[in-house]
Amino acid sequence: MLFFALFLIVLAGNMANADEAKSDAFEALTRSGFEHYYSLEYDKALRDFQKAVEINPEDARAYNHLLETVLFRELYRHDALDTSLYTQEGFLNSKQVVLEPAAKQQIRDLAEKALALSEKRLKSNPQDVQALYARGVTRGLRSTYMGLVEKAWFAALRNALGSRSDHEAVLTLKPDFVDAKTVVGIHNYIVAVLPLRTKILASIIGVTGDKKKGLEYLAEAGKAGGESSADARVALALFLRREQRYDDAFKVVESLVKEHPRNFLFALERANVLKDGGKGPAAISAYRTLLDDSKAGKYTDPHTELAQFGLGEALRGQNQYQEAIQAYEAAGGGSSDNHDLRQRALVAAGEVSDLLTKREEAVKEYRAAIALDSSSNEAELARKYLDKPYKGR
Repeated sequence: MLFFALFLIVLAGNMANADEAKSDAFEALTRSGFEHYYSLEYDKALRDFQKAVEINPEDARAYNHLLETVLFRELYRHDALDTSLYTQEGFLNSKQVVLEPAAKQQIRDLAEKALALSEKRLKSNPQDVQALYARGVTRGLRSTYMGLVEKAWFAALRNALGSRSDHEAVLTLKPDFVDAKTVVGIHNYIVAVLPLRTKILASIIGVTGDKKKGLEYLAEAGKAGGESSADARVALALFLRREQRYDDAFKVVESLVKEHPRNFLFALERANVLKDGGKGPAAISAYRTLLDDSKAGKYTDPHTELAQFGLGEALRGQNQYQEAIQAYEAAGGGSSDNHDLRQRALVAAGEVSDLLTKREEAVKEYRAAIALDSSSNEAELARKYLDKPYKGR
């Protein structure tokens, strides 16, 4: 009997050690996956996150990591991650991001799996903080997918509200769960800056915002070093740009560049902030350095059309028109799947050509823009300038 008891103690100890080793392996793969993810090395990130799923197939968090990587790999592939796209008022009218059916199905399957695992835990314990947080993350990612890919705004809103509700519940149960402040902070800021009519409609269904609280929450999450730290700082920098607090935004972006030096988008954002902040010569230098570093192989899969367009804008702001045209043409003539970006570049090249009274060149640029997509807002603008030369903003 004593021997049997000792055997059970030893067995339990071995099982505990095995569980601890399993947990350590899971966390190591998760950290490695995020290092690759924030270097835009999506395929390497997917390999690590898939191994983490195999170690713990009942963890919704592991599936969320796969879901986030697949979704953002596809958005990056289609040049839909440049924050400059989301500072424009016409963003909601932009074309949807068109993904391959297989990628869309993979995203939907991963979201369903993650939700099922969270719901399973919440049925046993509705106050399970980890499950609530995981479900909120999944809902947030589904909101992004429904908004950008499906252009299904009501479904995107429903998931966004669910995400915020879950993470507010997390903070009620565990106020020091700082990662949950990222989603809540984003939603507070966005609702606070909605047009008045939309804000009133939102308040009717109980959705309120607080700009100051939103920025404070994002700053806290960004500094905490948790899983959502980088995402919080990306959102914070974007919102600070919108508030024209460019020096503050630059500091936030610099922290991202320092931590993830191989991330092309973070380096691009640094140049964007300089441009928007009125520091034209510094922005031009930053864009050119980014393009040189891309040629030198510093970044994984750099989408240089984004940098060329930003460079064109910065050069135009400094009245360096001929060089601006060259940068715009490089962006418009590139291989980006984002036709909105290419059309904006070609129309801009036409505008600058008109300013230089090079009408023949301007007409050529406008026609090239229309040829990419004759039904877009940019095509309509190009047709306007075909009839009447651009005279200036």
